[in-house]
Amino acid sequence: MNEVTRILSEIGPGDRSATEKLLPLVYDELRKLAAVRMADERADHTLDATALVHEAYLRLVGEQEFEGRAHFFAAAAEAMRRVLVDHSRNRARLKRGGGKHRIDLDGLTDPASATDEGLLALDDCIDGLARDYPQAAELVKLRFFAGMTLNEAAEALRLSPRTANRHRAFARAWLAASLSRE
Repeated sequence: MNEVTRILSEIGPGDRSATEKLLPLVYDELRKLAAVRMADERADHTLDATALVHEAYLRLVGEQEFEGRAHFFAAAAEAMRRVLVDHSRNRARLKRGGGKHRIDLDGLTDPASATDEGLLALDDCIDGLARDYPQAAELVKLRFFAGMTLNEAAEALRLSPRTANRHRAFARAWLAASLSRE
């Protein structure tokens, strides 16, 4: 059992000492993940990779228990997704001139290059997908927001590569149909 897995198994409700030990061990990996997500963001973006890591980590700590390293990083990817979506949602509020527009799924290949409206539309659709097809939605989140390959996402979700590929194809079609309805 590696050090991260051991500390993750120690984290319990209100256990600040274990969470304080965890951050130095996972920080570099979280920072790299966040840097990839933030690399293509607009120049005036108020979040940077460090802020994204810190926001995501604060949302993670104390919220849940983790089954292991893969589960932790999957949860970190989800937390980063929520931070980016919340940031986009705040920017796109109607009082700030926001509004919904039709979004082409093919234009949404990377969250860093997506418009605020595109990211919000995709997030709404992923939430809809998650209600009926949670594994397909988790696969989309790991691929799109965590930048994982299909095989990495399959491993994190404990799916065979073939099943993950079927989920990917289904989710893509489902999201395209959902986005075209919006």
